[in-house]
Amino acid sequence: MPGSRVVLGVGGGVAAYKAAELARSLMEEGCRVQVVMTGAAMEFVRPLTFAALTANKVITGLFNQSSGEEMLASAVEHIAVAQENDLLAVAPATADLLAKFAHGIAGDFLTTLYLAFQGPVLLAPAMNTAMWEHPATRANLATLTKRGHSVVGPGSGLLACGTTGPGRLAEVEIITAEALRLLRPVRDLEGETVLVTAGPTREPIDPVRFISNRSSGKMGYALAEAAANRGAQVILISGPVDLAPPPGVSLIRVQTAAEMYQAVMTALPKATIVIKAAAVADYHVANVPSQKVKKSATRYSLDLEPAQDILAEIGRRKTSQLVVGFAAETQNLVAEARRKLESKNCDMVVGNLVSAAGIGFESDENEVLLVLRTGEPVQLPRAPKRRIAGQILDQVLRLRLALHTPA
Repeated sequence: MPGSRVVLGVGGGVAAYKAAELARSLMEEGCRVQVVMTGAAMEFVRPLTFAALTANKVITGLFNQSSGEEMLASAVEHIAVAQENDLLAVAPATADLLAKFAHGIAGDFLTTLYLAFQGPVLLAPAMNTAMWEHPATRANLATLTKRGHSVVGPGSGLLACGTTGPGRLAEVEIITAEALRLLRPVRDLEGETVLVTAGPTREPIDPVRFISNRSSGKMGYALAEAAANRGAQVILISGPVDLAPPPGVSLIRVQTAAEMYQAVMTALPKATIVIKAAAVADYHVANVPSQKVKKSATRYSLDLEPAQDILAEIGRRKTSQLVVGFAAETQNLVAEARRKLESKNCDMVVGNLVSAAGIGFESDENEVLLVLRTGEPVQLPRAPKRRIAGQILDQVLRLRLALHTPA
């Protein structure tokens, strides 16, 4: 975005030379680039390279060699840089930097700047395949993704160490595109009221026990956050989850499927877009005892009856709303998503295979298939749920245009 100010943090890895291409690419888009290099990065690329490219000084340490007032100014420069810039992009983001960012370790200018920076953060990791796949790195990435940072995952191929696999820095064009997306907040949902359901429900067995499922609410919360960021008025109806509500969202907390049904039907007339991402119980206990059921040697059976089908009722009542359902399946994904699309009168169904490792329930990542009323399914490859949320909203807007455009 012309006039945007970007801090480009360069970590110590072979891919550091590609950061020079990234700096040039961002400048061609009209950005002012301030490069910050770690000590390890200077072992691969000289600061003079970036200074010549950006026509701006390169920051390489917390303190300069001056004294007096100049040294004092240098000591707090990371605060000024954090306040003056619109985006912090780190490429390559090494395993060391990811660990320090995740755990708040500040030992040089870049890691100290990270703690002071309040704007969007873009991380482009690059490292050896074994390091990328190590549980510690995966845990650090999960922490940073949960913190709201955007991650452009590495590509696969022949690495400098001679091995083949994931770990190569993503293409400069991809990193640039993500940087521009973060710098240019889209407000294409202004005027819309988006109703989102999220999380599981809890169906009581007795006063202390309940039936529930593994839904964490992360996908629904990501959708609510993305819609609010794009200018929508968002009503988020949430089952019990361990997540902070996104800023600017009207949150309604519920516990049971019956409570969610009532909340959704009350809010439905206000909504222009409905995204039902919650994993609502299909059954509830018919007669819940008022006292705790005591354990005994005999078998204990539950009398279950069907819960109200919220999505079907939305489809029956909808007027001009665009309705998006979710289908969590273990097999026959396309067929089941298509069946739900038709039987529940949806306009789109987001399907995912919950049996796949590392995605879906309780994960920070997802991989989904969008079954649309207007055409062929759209596959969204594995990515952080925040990115998937944005892609789903992109398709919602395209779908609305298609449905309201005369043939």
